[in-house]
Amino acid sequence: MAIKVAIHGAAGRMGRMLVAQVMGDSETELSGALEREDCPLLGQDAGTVAGLSAAGIKISSDTTAVLAASDALIVFSAAGPTMEIARQAAEKGVVLVIGTTGLTPENKAELVELAKKTAIVFAANMSVGVNLLFSLCKKVATLLDDSYDIEVVEMHHNQKKDAPSGTAERLGEILAEARGLSYEKDTRHGRVGMVGARTKKEIGMHSLRGGDVVGDHTVIFATEGERIELTHKASSRQTFAKGAVRAVKFLAGKKSGLFDMQDVLGLK
Repeated sequence: MAIKVAIHGAAGRMGRMLVAQVMGDSETELSGALEREDCPLLGQDAGTVAGLSAAGIKISSDTTAVLAASDALIVFSAAGPTMEIARQAAEKGVVLVIGTTGLTPENKAELVELAKKTAIVFAANMSVGVNLLFSLCKKVATLLDDSYDIEVVEMHHNQKKDAPSGTAERLGEILAEARGLSYEKDTRHGRVGMVGARTKKEIGMHSLRGGDVVGDHTVIFATEGERIELTHKASSRQTFAKGAVRAVKFLAGKKSGLFDMQDVLGLK
C-alpha cells in the first residue's frame, strides 16, 4: 500500500514541489495539504496549485483532519509553525520529515523528546549531494591537520531570511567536531576591520545573498602552497523534494527515533 503523505505549507514554492514529488512517486499518495488560515489558496486543489492534474486533495487549514488521514507529514516551514505541527503529529503517531532551518537548540532538544512518540527525520538539507558533502568534509577535516585553515562560504537567494543557512551551520558543526573545536565558540562569522591574523582555532563562516540562487555551499581547506575546495550547488528545489520523499520511505514501519539524512542514505 502507498504511504499516505501530507505536506505542510503546500501552497509555497517548496510545498508545491513536494506535492508534485509525492504525487509522482508510485510508493506515496498525497493525503493532505496544509496551509495557514489566511492563505488565499485554501479550498483549491493541491495538485492544480502545484501545476499538475487535480489530486482530489484540497488545501486546508484543518490540521486534525489532515493528520487523521495521513501516515507521514513533510514540513519545510519557519521554526514556530514547524514545532507546533510537530507536537500535534507526534501525539497522533504520524511520522515526520522536517527540513526546516533556523531551529533553536531548544527546538532541537524538543525534537529528541518528540521522537520518543513518533519517528522523525530532521535534516538541515534533504539533498543527497549535500549529505555526501557532509560525509566528505568530515573525512577530509579528520585527515588534515590544523595547518589547513577551514572556511565555509554559502550563497542563497535574496529572500532567504536566516544566515548562515542551516546547511552551512551543519557543515560548521561537522568541521568543528572533526577538529575538536566548538561550533558556537570557534566560528568566525565574517570579518571586518582590524581583526588580526587568522588563528588556527577558528572556522570562517560567510553568507552571500543575491538573485534566485537555490543554494551553493563551498568548504575551503587552505594551507601554504595548496587549497582544497569541496562544493555543492543546487539548481532546483526538486533535489530537496526528492530527498524528503526518500526520507518518508525510510521511516515506513518505524515507530520512534530521531534520524537524519545520513541515516536515510546509509552514510553512517
